[in-house]
Amino acid sequence: MKRLLFTIAVAVALIAGGEQLLPDAPRGTTATPERAQTRSDAIARAFAQQANDVPVTGEGRVKTVLADDERGSRHQRFILELASGQTLLIAHNIDIAPRIAHLAAGDRVRFHGIYEYNPQGGVVHWTHHDPQGRHAGGWLEYDGRRYE
Repeated sequence: MKRLLFTIAVAVALIAGGEQLLPDAPRGTTATPERAQTRSDAIARAFAQQANDVPVTGEGRVKTVLADDERGSRHQRFILELASGQTLLIAHNIDIAPRIAHLAAGDRVRFHGIYEYNPQGGVVHWTHHDPQGRHAGGWLEYDGRRYE
């Protein structure tokens, strides 16, 4: 009986801890609502744990389009609101990847990048390829186009 309970406990821990490890949906497919919820849960967990350097994938609605950050590498910046209500700052390097033209409040954007904690909800960066090939590439998807 103890062995069965231990096996169940290990299985539950693996399932709960493995949510961040879900592979991305192949190009041209859409994640199921369950996968989208799992990804939102992973972002919420990263925020709650004040985690940094966490690969994340998700989707949200543009809440605010901010001015570009022109210091150092230029970044297109906007705030996304996730289905959970959590907000994220997206910092998309436009010296490496194309800018999303005509982005406006209410638009839906999918993303893959690296999460960094901040008290306002977090920042996602590395939403582009790595020209040196040393870092896993990220992306943004908007209006049927992938920006990487």
